[in-house]
Amino acid sequence: MSKAMRWILLTAGLIAVVLAASYFLFQRQIGQMLFERAVTQRVAQDPTADLPDGLHVYMCGTGSPMADHNRAGPCVGIVAGEQAVLFDVGAGSMRTANRMGFPVAQIQTLYLTHLHSDHFDGIGELLVQAWVGGSRDTPLPVLGPAGTIETVEGINAAYRVDSSYRTAHHGAAVANPDGYGFAPVEFEVTHSDDNMVVFDRDGLTITAFPVSHDPIVNPVGYRIDYGGRSVVISGDTIYQESLVAAAQDVDILIHEALDPDMIGLMEQAAEDQGADAIAKVLFDIQDYHASPEDAARAAQEAGAGELVLYHIVPPLPTSMLNAFFLGDAESLFDGPIHVGEDGMRISLPADSDTVTISNTLR
Repeated sequence: MSKAMRWILLTAGLIAVVLAASYFLFQRQIGQMLFERAVTQRVAQDPTADLPDGLHVYMCGTGSPMADHNRAGPCVGIVAGEQAVLFDVGAGSMRTANRMGFPVAQIQTLYLTHLHSDHFDGIGELLVQAWVGGSRDTPLPVLGPAGTIETVEGINAAYRVDSSYRTAHHGAAVANPDGYGFAPVEFEVTHSDDNMVVFDRDGLTITAFPVSHDPIVNPVGYRIDYGGRSVVISGDTIYQESLVAAAQDVDILIHEALDPDMIGLMEQAAEDQGADAIAKVLFDIQDYHASPEDAARAAQEAGAGELVLYHIVPPLPTSMLNAFFLGDAESLFDGPIHVGEDGMRISLPADSDTVTISNTLR
């Protein structure tokens, strides 16, 4: 080794030692500086303020009841102009929504697709964050099918003691008792009915349509239209002609997906281990969910622009499993197919054909 090379290596080594020593000596100050910068950038800021007018979709939860460290329970947030609404609120989804910069405190209404617990078991966190964070003076409306009133009134009762502590601690100006809780409203859309417009104001139209998730009573999906752009959220369903009809020419179809081959392997493994109850559940869930191929077929028949899969079953701990999960779906749909991820934001600027998909958590 030449003398010049030895000198370069020695100098590089000394620099590395000095940097390491500096970090060790000043790590508290460095940590404080980094934290202060993060606080300035995030606390009490509105990340939606810089979004163009249009329809913006926040995938706050793309998972299912199965434990998944990458995905919260089902939840889709929508920002349309100055309005923010939420569709389902699965476990962990509010924490994801906050990390994404979705304006939880500004949510106007929660819409439920059906009353399986994994679609509303994050509702307690929503209650507190929307109420206190938004300093609400009226309860947050919750719209959904039959059973919504009973379910939501139970949530209100469960959190009432907690609410009294919050008001006592923060004061009525922040935790106003008049704004505590939810105001549930039920509607019914059956397969013999026309689709139902459940919201129509300031250019935002939300339409409920029937899907099939037996033995669930009257489950629904939703179509959201704003500024010449559109999104359909399937909720839980098998392939359904009513969904295809509601999703005609939609920009983005967000459709649930369960891979029967992967679940079949899990069912067999459970049987082999003598876990009969688990095997029975894994068998049962295959007949009331859509496969990726079913979702692709629906997207193709609807003329959808792009397909985003959510309520992913089973969990996919690595994207290396995506191709196995999708199966033949890509051969059945002419447009792009995305395996949904928590943190995914889909932006549809008003009166354009632009689709921008990014992940806000990366």
